[in-house]
Amino acid sequence: MRNVVAALDVGTSKVCAFIAEAGDDSHALLGYGCEPCTGLRKGVVVNIEATVEAIRKALEEAQKSAGVRVGSVVVGVAGPHIRGLNSHGIVAVRGGEVNLRDRERVIDAAQAVAIPVDRQVLHVLPQQFAVDDQEGVRDPVGMTGVRLEARIHIVTAAQSYSQNLVKCCERAGATPSEIVFEPLAGAEAALFAEERELGVALVDIGAGTTDIIVFHGGAVMHTAVLPIGGNHLTNDVAAGLRTPVTDAEKIKKEHGVATNLVVGRDDMVKVPGVGGRPQRMIQRRILGEIMGPRMEEIFALVQRELARSEVADNLASGVVLVGGSALLEGTQELAERIFNMPVRRGLPNEKRLTGMPEDLIKPMYTTAAGLVMYGAGSASGAGLGSLRNVRLLGRWRNVVSEWMREFF
Repeated sequence: MRNVVAALDVGTSKVCAFIAEAGDDSHALLGYGCEPCTGLRKGVVVNIEATVEAIRKALEEAQKSAGVRVGSVVVGVAGPHIRGLNSHGIVAVRGGEVNLRDRERVIDAAQAVAIPVDRQVLHVLPQQFAVDDQEGVRDPVGMTGVRLEARIHIVTAAQSYSQNLVKCCERAGATPSEIVFEPLAGAEAALFAEERELGVALVDIGAGTTDIIVFHGGAVMHTAVLPIGGNHLTNDVAAGLRTPVTDAEKIKKEHGVATNLVVGRDDMVKVPGVGGRPQRMIQRRILGEIMGPRMEEIFALVQRELARSEVADNLASGVVLVGGSALLEGTQELAERIFNMPVRRGLPNEKRLTGMPEDLIKPMYTTAAGLVMYGAGSASGAGLGSLRNVRLLGRWRNVVSEWMREFF
């Protein structure tokens, strides 16, 4: 029987649906569909009808090209409402040897933090354990000791925003089987296990937001979402060149630069006029003067978040850029200058998701590819596979708590 997995990347500018057949070490892409979307702003649903229509069209296109129908999907979620925090818990080991139940108890203890009632836990990601005085333990099960400690990273989201996204998917004919923080999925597709071990930051510059996830020692150390992205660049170009937003978007994609260090002195750009005015030619350096400061602002905000991660000095693998704006010429050079560390563009891993056409092997499709890999249960490097049970346990606990509150 075929193990088919479907994933939805519902972004500010587009909806991408990927359908793949899951395997043991790699997965085969069966079909995909992408549709422009105007129903979200900064990763949050603001127009349900427009979002539903975009999801429906993307799913239909993916199902048609894959030749299969899907009922459930893994859905990516982002937006400034996402919050990440680190927590710590300690329990006594019963029987002198750590077992699975002890590991669950210490993770429960670490989760015992005050989370507002209007927020829901998306992920509980163990960073490391300690047995007595031995720190840096990946899996404590089977070890001998009397005290077990756990450090974890918790990702939460606003319930109303997540519920609106789920509602859109259901109205489009797909039931979300799992909601995943998008940078976590993007890391599945773009990062290598050794990068996570040495320390790396994945920066996803989307249309509405810039998402950040930091790994060190194979674990998630920090997550953040900045309410700024590629649409701000488009608006800057539209205002600076006095051209319609649609033309500004086209100019940004075809001629945009993050720094004038990569622009030739004689490079020219054609700019359409507004309201019937004739088009004109401008120096490409003017475009760089408009977009450069905004890119510097984005990277400065990212650098501030990296400092908050407390492992900024230990990111030996540097920064990996994904998202549509990562394709801008000069982005890598500007980022290396600001972060003062190695920077590369992240692409979907073709070895882990086979059958991808060349058009999809781009930074903007990394999240959709990662959602398929995540949904297929092939998480690697950060211990995500073993976390699935932790997350399901927490989800079941929430259901029981709701039931208890309702009837008692």
